[in-house]
Amino acid sequence: MQTSIIIADDHPLILKGLNDFLLEKKYNVLASAVNGKEAFELIETHKPEIAILDIQMPFLTGLEIAKKCQELNYETKIILITFEKDEAIYKQAKSLSIYGYVLKEFALVEIEHCIDAVSKDIPYFSQELLSYLEAEEAPEEFNTLTPTEIDVLKHIAENKTAKEIGELMFISFRTVEKHKSNIHKKLNITPTKYSLLFWAKENKTHLG
Repeated sequence: MQTSIIIADDHPLILKGLNDFLLEKKYNVLASAVNGKEAFELIETHKPEIAILDIQMPFLTGLEIAKKCQELNYETKIILITFEKDEAIYKQAKSLSIYGYVLKEFALVEIEHCIDAVSKDIPYFSQELLSYLEAEEAPEEFNTLTPTEIDVLKHIAENKTAKEIGELMFISFRTVEKHKSNIHKKLNITPTKYSLLFWAKENKTHLG
């Protein structure tokens, strides 16, 4: 069963291009909208698995829609498409549990990977964006990590699950979880579902 999707963008050409591309790739596009109000109504009506939204739209922005969905406990996973390489917007997207963030200039290249990851419950943020936002220097706490903990983070950055990491490193699932817990403490990261994944991707170059 194909993932159900709605899309919204106030630029007609971008909307048509994305719509045509997704249909050509046999995705289940239920409907499309040209502004935030319409987009939110489509989410309420269709309860799609994924909503691909432009950030800047009339009436409601993609972020405002994500906030409403979060408040109402909707299960629709939000993917934002945008030209914005803005750290404040990125941080807001993370805080709203947005599942995907794709830059428009790479949208047709990345959107399939993004939908595929999000369908498997894995957040996908454009590597171009993460490289742009990447810290020049590793945070000081990074030096407190052991080589094994750094290996765990490398695998996390590659979207590996704790079970897969255990198999790759010949350690038990519980040991992986223990390492993750230690990493959270050492890096002073609030342990949420994807906090380590985001940290690992944002600091990929420092992991070697």
